Amino acid sequence: MDIRFSLLILYMVCVATASAQHSRLTDGQLYVDGKPFIVLGGELGNSSAACEEDIRAIFPRLQRMGLNTVLVPTYWDTAEPEEGHYDFTLTDHVLHYARECNLKVVFLWFGAWKNSMSCYAPAWFKADYERFPRARTAEGKPLEIASTFSKEVLEADCRAFTAWWRHVEEADRSHGTVVMLQIENEIGMLESARDHSPLAEAAYNAAVPKALTSYLAKHRRELHPQMAERWTRRDGTWAEAFGSDAYGEEVFMAWHYAMYVEQLAQAARKIYDVPLFVNAAMNSRGRKPGEYPSAGPLAHLKDVWQAAAPTIDFLSPDIYDSGFASWVGQYAMSDNVLFIPEMKLEANSGARALYAFGEHKAIGVSPFSIEDGSDAADDPLVQTYALLRATAPALYNNIDKEWRGLLFDQVNVERTLDFDDLHIIARHFFTLPWDPRATDGSTWRESGAILIRISAREYLLIGSGVVVEFRHQSEVEKARVALGEDGFAIDGDSQQSSATASPAQQLTTIRIGLASVDEVTFDATGNIVPRKRFSGDQTHQGRHVRIAVGDYKALHIRLYEYK
Repeated sequence: MDIRFSLLILYMVCVATASAQHSRLTDGQLYVDGKPFIVLGGELGNSSAACEEDIRAIFPRLQRMGLNTVLVPTYWDTAEPEEGHYDFTLTDHVLHYARECNLKVVFLWFGAWKNSMSCYAPAWFKADYERFPRARTAEGKPLEIASTFSKEVLEADCRAFTAWWRHVEEADRSHGTVVMLQIENEIGMLESARDHSPLAEAAYNAAVPKALTSYLAKHRRELHPQMAERWTRRDGTWAEAFGSDAYGEEVFMAWHYAMYVEQLAQAARKIYDVPLFVNAAMNSRGRKPGEYPSAGPLAHLKDVWQAAAPTIDFLSPDIYDSGFASWVGQYAMSDNVLFIPEMKLEANSGARALYAFGEHKAIGVSPFSIEDGSDAADDPLVQTYALLRATAPALYNNIDKEWRGLLFDQVNVERTLDFDDLHIIARHFFTLPWDPRATDGSTWRESGAILIRISAREYLLIGSGVVVEFRHQSEVEKARVALGEDGFAIDGDSQQSSATASPAQQLTTIRIGLASVDEVTFDATGNIVPRKRFSGDQTHQGRHVRIAVGDYKALHIRLYEYK
C-alpha cells in the first residue's frame, strides 16, 4: 500500500474520531460543539420515556418550558428483553424527538441498579439468581440487589451497556445530541451497610487493595475530613483500616461499587467520548449507611470513588431535602464539578438554580419529573430558564470573573459579601414593606440571583426577588431604619439609630453611590445592550438595587465613591 494513501486513511480516521466528540469538560466548564454550555435541564420521571407516545407528547412541552436539555433513562429490561437480543427503539425515539425540539440529551443508564435496587434488570437476569447472585444482609436475607462482587453480573450489565452505547454513537456521532452520560442510578446498599454474600465476605476479610491506600496516602492533604479521620492504617483488612462499624463497611462497599462502575466508564469512553458522571441519594435526616443507599458517590466517600473510578468525570447530588445551599456546597469541590441531575420540582426550583450557577458556577441543574411542571409563561422555573437563556452569552463572557449566588427565604433573609473595599448587603425583596405579600402572612417564595463582579465598581445582578446595597468598608455601620410603605422611616426619633460617629470618622468615611443602574439584555456575543435606566423610585433614590419577586431581570450596576 502506498505510504501516502496509508497516511491519508490514518488522517481521516483521526478526523472522524475527533469530530465524534461534541461535548467535553475543560477547566470545570462544559463545552458543546466548542462553545460553553450550561444545562437548563429536567429529568423525566422513571417511566416517562417508556413508550413513543409519551416521548412525542412530552418533548414539545419541555421546549415550551425553556429547557435546553432533557435527562432520559435507558432501561436495561426493555433494551435487552431476551439475553443477547437488543431493542434500542426507545433510544431512537428519544434522539428523534429531542432533535425536533432542539433539545440536548443526557442519557441515564438504568442497568444493574436504580435507587439501589435491581428493578430495571431484565426478567431473565432476575430469575437466574444462581448465575446472577443477590446481595445479602448479615442475617443471610437475599435482597433484590445484584451483588457487585459477581463477575457474571458485571459482564451481563456491561455487554448490554456497551451494545446500547455503540448504537448511541452510531446514531448520534454526526449530530451531537447526547452531551453527557450517567452510569447506573443512585447506586448503593439498602437494609445493610454492605453486602454479606459469600463473595462479599471473602473480599471484606481480605487486605485493603494497595491501589486505594496508595491513593489516600498521595492525596492525604486533600482528603475529605471524614475520610481523613476514618482511615487509620495503610495495611490490614477493611475493618482494621477503616473500622468495623457501618461507616467502615460503607467504605468497603464504595470501593467495589466504584470499581464496577469504572469498567462501564472505560468501555463508554472508548466508544463515544462524552462527560461521564454518577449520582447519589443523600445521606440525610440522620440516617445511617443502609438506611440511606450506603456507599454511593456521596461527598464523604469522594476519595474512594475518585480512586476506584478515575474515568468518571464528576460525582453529583440528588437533592430533595431542605438545606439546598449546604448540599450543593458539599459537591462544589476543587476536584469535582457541580452538576445537579435531580432536584425537587417546585416553585423554588428556579431560585435554587440561580444560586447554584452563581455561587458555584454549576454546569447544570435538572428538576426531577420535569414533565409534571408547568409550561405557562409566568411559571417561576419557566421565567428563570428564559432569563438564563437570555443572559447565557454574558455568563460565558464573564466566566473568569468573581461570582456569588444569592438564595433567600423567610428564615434566611440576608447575606453579606465582601469584594476588596466593598461591603455588600443582599436581602430578600420582602424585607422591604412595599409589597403586600411581605406582611400579609403569605409564605415567602425563595428568591435567588447571580451577582457578578465585572470590575471594582461594576456589577451584573441577574435574578429575582432580591435587594442589594453597596457600601465602602470604611463606612460607619449604622442600624437599619425601619421603613414604611412610602420608603421613609415609620416613626420619628424612636426608630432612629443610636449609633454615632465622631466628626473625624465622618470626614474620612468614603461612601458608595449608584452611578447608574440599567436593566439590560445582551447580544449574541455577550455585550451589554441597555434597555431601561433605573434612577428614582426603582433604586429608592440611589439607596439600593432591587428586583421584585415575580420579576426576572438582568441589571448592570456602575458605582462611584464620594466623601
